[in-house]
Amino acid sequence: MTSEAVRRVQSESPWEESFGFARAVAVGDRVLVGGTTSFKGSVLYGEGDPYEQAKVAFTAALEAIAEFGLGPESVVRTRMYLSHSRDVDEVGRAHQELFGSVRPVATLLVVEGFVDPRILVEVELEAFRGAEST
Repeated sequence: MTSEAVRRVQSESPWEESFGFARAVAVGDRVLVGGTTSFKGSVLYGEGDPYEQAKVAFTAALEAIAEFGLGPESVVRTRMYLSHSRDVDEVGRAHQELFGSVRPVATLLVVEGFVDPRILVEVELEAFRGAEST
């Protein structure tokens, strides 16, 4: 795969530089967005509120695919990682508001925890660019 075939987008994540990763990578007809939280720079938005954290995280992920000219209608897969099962309904509500008309394939998992204990939700998504984008 040539370097022209892959394009990367960075964000304000405090871990991207130290861990060596990109927020989103476009390759072929897909755009993949890695684990995204409600951190913007060093500020955590929606502390203690799983609904707000999910909305902020998904919005940041959607901003990453917007760099490739894509919007929510291009999303084909979402993944939601929660630190508490009690937050399923609130995170689901945020997902419904953003993707209810799109209906991507979705996975929701409860995990042991995150890098920062104030994080309640982390999300990922995949978008389809179509054959003309390859």
